[in-house]
Amino acid sequence: MAVRIALVDEPDPGGPATGVRLLALLLAAFGLAAFGVAACRDGTPRASRPGEWPELGRDFRAQRFSPLTQISVENARTLGFAWEYEARSRRGRVEHGQEATPIVVDGVLYVSGPWGSVFAVDPVTGAERWRYDPEVDGSYARRACCDVVNRGVQLRDGRVYVGTLDGFLVALDAKNGKELWRVDTLIDRDTRFYTITGPPQLAKDVVVIGNSGAEFGVRGYVTAYDAESGAERWRFFTVPGDPARGPPEHPALERALETWDSNSDWKSGLGGTVWGELNYDPELDLLFVGTGNASPYPIWLRSPSGGDNLYLASILALDPDDGRLVWHYQTTPGESWDYTATQNMILAELEIGGRERRVIMQAPKNGFFYVLDRETGEFISAEPFVFVNWASHVDASGRPVASARAVYRNAPAIVFPTESGAHNWQPMAFSPASGLAYIPAREQGMVIVNEPFYRWTPGELNMGAKAIFGSSIALLPPSERAPLDALLRSRPELPSLATREFLIAYDPVAQAERWRVPVGSEQFAGGGVLATAGNLVLQGTSSGRLVVRRADTGHELASLEIGTAIMAAPISYEIDGVQYVAVIAGLGGAVAASYPRESAAWTYQNYGRLLAFKLGGGPAPLPKLREQQVTPEPPSLAGYSDAAAERGAKLFGAQCAHCHGGRGDERLSAYPDLFRLSAETHAKFDAIVRGGTLASAGMASFADVVSEADIAAIQAFLVREQAALRAEEQTR
Repeated sequence: MAVRIALVDEPDPGGPATGVRLLALLLAAFGLAAFGVAACRDGTPRASRPGEWPELGRDFRAQRFSPLTQISVENARTLGFAWEYEARSRRGRVEHGQEATPIVVDGVLYVSGPWGSVFAVDPVTGAERWRYDPEVDGSYARRACCDVVNRGVQLRDGRVYVGTLDGFLVALDAKNGKELWRVDTLIDRDTRFYTITGPPQLAKDVVVIGNSGAEFGVRGYVTAYDAESGAERWRFFTVPGDPARGPPEHPALERALETWDSNSDWKSGLGGTVWGELNYDPELDLLFVGTGNASPYPIWLRSPSGGDNLYLASILALDPDDGRLVWHYQTTPGESWDYTATQNMILAELEIGGRERRVIMQAPKNGFFYVLDRETGEFISAEPFVFVNWASHVDASGRPVASARAVYRNAPAIVFPTESGAHNWQPMAFSPASGLAYIPAREQGMVIVNEPFYRWTPGELNMGAKAIFGSSIALLPPSERAPLDALLRSRPELPSLATREFLIAYDPVAQAERWRVPVGSEQFAGGGVLATAGNLVLQGTSSGRLVVRRADTGHELASLEIGTAIMAAPISYEIDGVQYVAVIAGLGGAVAASYPRESAAWTYQNYGRLLAFKLGGGPAPLPKLREQQVTPEPPSLAGYSDAAAERGAKLFGAQCAHCHGGRGDERLSAYPDLFRLSAETHAKFDAIVRGGTLASAGMASFADVVSEADIAAIQAFLVREQAALRAEEQTR
């Protein structure tokens, strides 16, 4: 029989409260281990110790709110550099994005890096305690849509849990980083491009992990493993499988099948991957899971007769003992725009309608801010926090009223927000002191186009649609640009498609914005957010600054230049009476192939850096300046022809541009510039691309999709463009 014990409110800092001691006695009486929040040696919950940051969101409510007050509006201007730890990749010249939130427990700071690496450092000095490299096969970089990033670890009972890019869940010894166990979480490993980029979540005696890969055509699921042994306990699939291959794996899928066409495109996997942060509420004994986008995107390709297509783009409440679905809420029925609901979820107690409600809040990609009853899943409210036109509103039942003009089946459509989302993975925060949520938000529109001849193809992107952002339209050939320009002229009532990023302070009770400040005009200009009891909200930017603002007004108090783009969320902790702020920096992720022009990576060398700050600190050291690139003389290729170069241009766009961007400095990226290759590299080009000689560094073999003749055509294109680029440089 399951025992449910309601936790009391957290005690005031300074010592365990009677309620906590009572909880410990109750747990002991039932022979149970502490759950929900990690317990200290004296039995107090970790989150009741304001100096620590024991979980990604600090405690089970995941509000990313620090109760520390030493750093405040009165002295934030004196915040300065304390220490730095260099978190460089071991993969050579390519530096990948840093997206993880650190945790601090028992005087050690732990944070994950690309591939599922883990760093343990001294939180006062930055000295390394240990470092873990999962030694992932570098070819798995090809299986990741958006870089080889990782978003965090979890810790309990001396074990650090992390997911690796190649799909393993690993338990490490917190003292030395040695592997205690690892389990393979992937199904269809050999035929589907699954990866793990999201963090695990602890819930009672299990550790739960999801995965990424919907863009490649996979079926989403989460799996729970015994936290001590790694033995599998249960698995919840988020979308149905092909009924011809057997009955649904669990009762929730029987209900979900009713919302899908019987002739759905089962080969495409259907999507619904779980790649964001999960939450466990020990008061309700519920595990909250946000699910991802469809595969392919258009509903008419995957479920021709329509339907809600459960449980895509949904918030699920699961029983952590057996994975049973307790309730669900779908944010985007019939999801067709890559509107994931994997963005971070926050738990809070809010007074709504004259009574206190235990709520769960989310600002997903689709642009609406949702407040739900977290015990029952009852819809409370939803309003747009940025400009939205795919739906006019969410009705009283909690269902969005979708617009017919957002359907792109027969003609391109202009849709807000873009597939990048009004809010993506960068965590928002909530301050119980101000009552406001702080959202790293984006206003941006796209032209989305159907791919009518879509069919699932192993090893390739399988979206079934193409999204063109505003700035990209000007780069299209005239024949492709003309109809899109005409479409834009036909919709003068819509705002510009140009990107505008903001930090928005949002009142979830009133469903109203309280303030907003601009962060940048490029995609992913602003990072994750931290709120503190010092009336502060902190956010890093792609321009390489850590900005401190008043939480109540948004007024800027300090802007610390570090010279490295910050995508991740900061944390705050206290050691020996000193309050610190720490954040991991390094640009990458979805923008790894094309850095924003305003980002610090255009000026300084970009690599992983973990930095800490304290009152009275000095200026942060800046990385070395980025070296100006010079184009070498292009080699002569046997059999070169303009026709081959034209063919190679199309092949490059289909197979290479996703990572290697465009010609010259117009798309500076984390990956090698193929338009500036030496003659020696050109001589090895086929061995690299088809032979996989650099697979260990992340450049997997593409022999399954390009032939020897294709390689010759791609090289012809690159040499032609390299000659033009060199000529441009010599005339400057």
